[in-house]
Amino acid sequence: MTTLSFTPEKHRAVADSGHRFDADRHWVASLNLGFGTRSVRGSSITTMVKAQHFGPLRVQRPFYPEGRDGCCHVYLLHPPGGIVSGDALTIDVSVEAGAHTLLTTPAANKLYRADSHGVAWSQHTHLKVVDGGVLEWLPQETLAFDGSRGQQTFAIELEGNAKCLGWEILGLGRPASDLPFANGHLEQRFQVMRDGRPLWLERQAMDPNHRRFTGKWGQGGATVHATLWAIGLIDPDEAIEALRAHLPANSRWAATCRRGVLLVRYLGQERNEVWALFQQAREVLRPRLTGHEATVPRIWLT
Repeated sequence: MTTLSFTPEKHRAVADSGHRFDADRHWVASLNLGFGTRSVRGSSITTMVKAQHFGPLRVQRPFYPEGRDGCCHVYLLHPPGGIVSGDALTIDVSVEAGAHTLLTTPAANKLYRADSHGVAWSQHTHLKVVDGGVLEWLPQETLAFDGSRGQQTFAIELEGNAKCLGWEILGLGRPASDLPFANGHLEQRFQVMRDGRPLWLERQAMDPNHRRFTGKWGQGGATVHATLWAIGLIDPDEAIEALRAHLPANSRWAATCRRGVLLVRYLGQERNEVWALFQQAREVLRPRLTGHEATVPRIWLT
């Protein structure tokens, strides 16, 4: 594995040009991970072959709770614990043929209130899986504080028969503290491509002052919404029937499939409900996608 960090000269250059506290603040952090395989005693083992970082984005060492020749689990760390005005986070992940990687986080990601200048933050994630690779993207939830302003983008690039299972969970405000998401603006963009052709393109805007936010034809006042995707299933229709048979029946979630992308949507009020729902959905989908039963990452149990 190659581990690189930026030179002190580059750190100083960024500090001189970007680390400021006015309307032009721009604080950068990036993480670039690569996963491949190597043969050990006749077994193919997924290893982290690249780990480049800049700023407060890190990874722990790889874990193998499914056996040394099983899926490689890696935890993404952001020591500040949240994103503030001016933060610009970029995560790039590539998975080579034969590799199977699971990425998750040790805690919720917090999107804090914008500063007095209203400076936005940004978070960009690019996942690339080549033919024969498998990637699971399973971060814990994102919590948006009242007044937060920013944009999240997710770009998934697949080649050949590459497979990807993932989710994104967003909670708005802090209802338990009677602090709703009453101001601010968030935008999520999703893009999934296979061999250069688009499979799923979507843009979601969360603006409490827009009629969509409370309208029954839109978000309907929901404080939690989430999306789970599974790409590369042999029989998506059968998988949807299995989901409907095993998951709790209610009106807060639905499943569909378009262009080979199976989507499970949730719109409700409870983080714990969607977290349990998506874990159950993964138990149904993972064996169908990878041939292996769903293993709970150890960090979720701490």
